[in-house]
Amino acid sequence: MALRVLYIEDERDMLELVRLILSRRDVEYFAATGGIQGLEKLGQVAPDLVLLDLMMPDLSGWDVYDTMKRTPALHDIPVLIVTARAQYEERLIQVRASANHDDYILKPFGPSQLLEIIDRMIAKMS
Repeated sequence: MALRVLYIEDERDMLELVRLILSRRDVEYFAATGGIQGLEKLGQVAPDLVLLDLMMPDLSGWDVYDTMKRTPALHDIPVLIVTARAQYEERLIQVRASANHDDYILKPFGPSQLLEIIDRMIAKMS
């Protein structure tokens, strides 16, 4: 059964890049262009894993993340935060250290780095 992945990101080039990277795996890929659309798609898609950009103009990734963690139906979906902002490092470390299966990756990243982290997260889900 294919892994269902939703990537919430406002940059279309990043959405396409990640789609290409994930096409190497048995993944059903969904994209949302921004935080508001991302929250809408979460209910429609029921993903196994969410990739989440932090810097979006309509609704920040942190707002999406916090909403997911406060919503019982979304709380347990693992989130991989994808960001270029190292300034969030303290909070990102807290995300990684939390009891759930969340993690983060800093842009720019290589395809193998992204796939390695996703594989590690999938292994934790099993």
